[in-house]
Amino acid sequence: MYKIIEKEDYSDDTYMQVIEAPAVARSAQAGQFLIVKIHEEGERIPLTIADFDRDKGTVTIVVQAVGKTTRELQTYNAGDSITNVIGPLGEPSEIEKVGTVICAGGGVGVAPVFPIARELKKAGNKVISIVAARTESLLLWEDRMKEVSDEVIVTTDDGSCGRECLVTEPIKEMCEEGGIDLVYAIGPAIMMKFCCKTTEPFGVKTIVSLNSIMVDGTGMCGACRVAVGGETRFVCVDGPEFDGHAVDFDLLMSRQRQYLEQEKIAYDYYLECRGDKACLT
Repeated sequence: MYKIIEKEDYSDDTYMQVIEAPAVARSAQAGQFLIVKIHEEGERIPLTIADFDRDKGTVTIVVQAVGKTTRELQTYNAGDSITNVIGPLGEPSEIEKVGTVICAGGGVGVAPVFPIARELKKAGNKVISIVAARTESLLLWEDRMKEVSDEVIVTTDDGSCGRECLVTEPIKEMCEEGGIDLVYAIGPAIMMKFCCKTTEPFGVKTIVSLNSIMVDGTGMCGACRVAVGGETRFVCVDGPEFDGHAVDFDLLMSRQRQYLEQEKIAYDYYLECRGDKACLT
C-alpha cells in the first residue's frame, strides 16, 4: 500500500497528491510516468510524474478527473492509501545544455513540464516558461515555475490573468526574435499540435509528451500507437516524449477518441453506484 501524504484540490476536477513511494522516488526522472491502481478492483492508469523528492521518498501527481478512476482517486485524501504505484516508466527527458529553452505548459500540462524545466535549468540552460490556461482559476504552479525559470510568461484565453492570448503567440514572438534553441510543449493534443506548427517554420526543435493516449502503460495493449516520422511508435515504451514536428497529431487525436463511449459508460455507472461497493463490484 502507498500512503497519500498530501492532497490539494485545485478546482472541481483538478487535484494534486503527494504519495509515499521511496523506491519509485529514488529512480524517478523528469519526463517519466507511473502506473497507479487505487484498489484491488480498480483499473491501472498511467499518470505523469509531476515532481519527486528522493530524500522524503515521495512522488507527486497532478490529475484532471476526466473519467471513472481519476474521479474516484480524487476522493482519496491525506492519510488514505492506494494499492499500487508502479514506476518510474517510460524514457526520461533528454536533458543537456543547449542554450535557451521555452517550457510551455497548457492546463495540467504545467505539472509534468515543471521537473523538465528544473532539470534544464540545472544543466545550465536559460529557461523561459509559459504557464497557460483557459482562465485564471485553471492556472497551475505559477510560483513553482518561477523557482526553476529565468522568466515566466502567463497567458489565459480570456485575459483574466497575464496576457490574453493563446500559448502560441509568445512562442512565435520569441522564435521571430531568434535565439531559441529548444521548445518543450506539454498539454492538450491540440495545444501541442499548434505549438509545433508555430515553431516548425523557424526550425526550432520541439519536444512533446503524448502521455494522454496511454492505457496499459507497458507496451502490451497497443492502444498508444502513434505515427512519428511515418513509423509506428508506442508512447509508453518508446516515449512518452517525441519530436513534435514528426508526430501525426490528427491521427493521435482520432485515436484519443476511440474509447469515449466505454469511458462514459464506466463514468456514469460509477456516479450511479458511488458509495455502494456492492454495486461497483
